[in-house]
Amino acid sequence: MLNIPTENEVIPRLIAWGEKQPSVRAMIMTSTRTVPNAKLDILSDYDVILVLTDIHPFHESREWLEAFGRVLALYRDPIRTKNGFESAGYVVQFEDGLKIDFTLMPVAQMQHIAAAPNLPDEFDAGYRVLLDKDGLTTALQPPTYKAYIPKPPTEAQYLEKVELFFHEATYVAKYLWRDDLIAAKYVFENFMKLSNLIPMLEWRMEVDHQWTVKPGPYGRGLKRWLRPDLWTELEATYVGADIAANWEAMWKTIDLFQKAAVEVADLMGFTYPHELHQRAVNYLRNVQKLTNEGDK
Repeated sequence: MLNIPTENEVIPRLIAWGEKQPSVRAMIMTSTRTVPNAKLDILSDYDVILVLTDIHPFHESREWLEAFGRVLALYRDPIRTKNGFESAGYVVQFEDGLKIDFTLMPVAQMQHIAAAPNLPDEFDAGYRVLLDKDGLTTALQPPTYKAYIPKPPTEAQYLEKVELFFHEATYVAKYLWRDDLIAAKYVFENFMKLSNLIPMLEWRMEVDHQWTVKPGPYGRGLKRWLRPDLWTELEATYVGADIAANWEAMWKTIDLFQKAAVEVADLMGFTYPHELHQRAVNYLRNVQKLTNEGDK
C-alpha cells in the first residue's frame, strides 16, 4: 500500500534539505501546485527548480535524490544550452508514490529571469519561492497565471490543421487496409487525433470559455471543459485491436472533427473547406474498398 506524503510533509523536507546544501541558492516550485484553485489529487507531482552554483554535480550523480525517498525510476534530461545557460533536470518517481520533477538551473539564469520585464511561461503559469538564500527572486514579477492558455488561431492556422488532419487520415486508411494494426494505431492516436483533432476540440472549448482555460498536455482538460456531447463522441473513437472497429473509429473521428471544426469556423468567422473534406472522404472510402490483391 502506498503511503504518499502530503504537501505539508514534502515542502518542509525540500526546504530543510536545500538549506543544508551550499550549492543550492534558491528553490522555486512551479506548475499546478502553485496555481490558485487548481485541481489536485494525491498523485499530483511537485515541479521544483533548484537554483545552483553548479548544476554538473547534481546532474552527474543521482545519490542526492535519496534524501526524498527510495527512487523507483527516473528520467534524466541531458544538459542543454539555451540563451547561453546550461540546464537539465530529473523526472523522479519514488516508491512511496511521491513524484518530483527537478529542474537544475544555474544562478546566472535565475538572475537573468529576475531582471527580465516578463516572466517565462513556466513562471507566469504560477510559482512559489520555497527558499532564497541570496535574494535572487526578489525582483521576479508576479505571475499572471495566463501562460499555456491557447491563443485563437488565424484562419491560415485553422485551415492548415484541417488539411493535416486529412493528410494523417490517409496513412491510417493505408495501414488499416494493409492489416498493419500497430502502425495504424500509432498514426491514428498520435497524429490524426492528438496532433490535429485534440487541438481543434481545444479551440472549440476555448471559444466557449472566452480563451481563459488551460487544456493541459495530451488533452487532459477536455473532459472537464469540453461540451458533453463532444466529449461523448470523442470517447467513442477509442477502440481495441479489431481492424473493422478501427475503420469505424476513424469515420467517427472524421465526423467529430468536422462537427467541431465547422463550429469553430462559424464562431470565428472562418470558412470550413467542405470541398477538401468531401474529396478526402471519397479517397478514404475508396481505399477501404480496395481489394487485397496485388502489391500492397
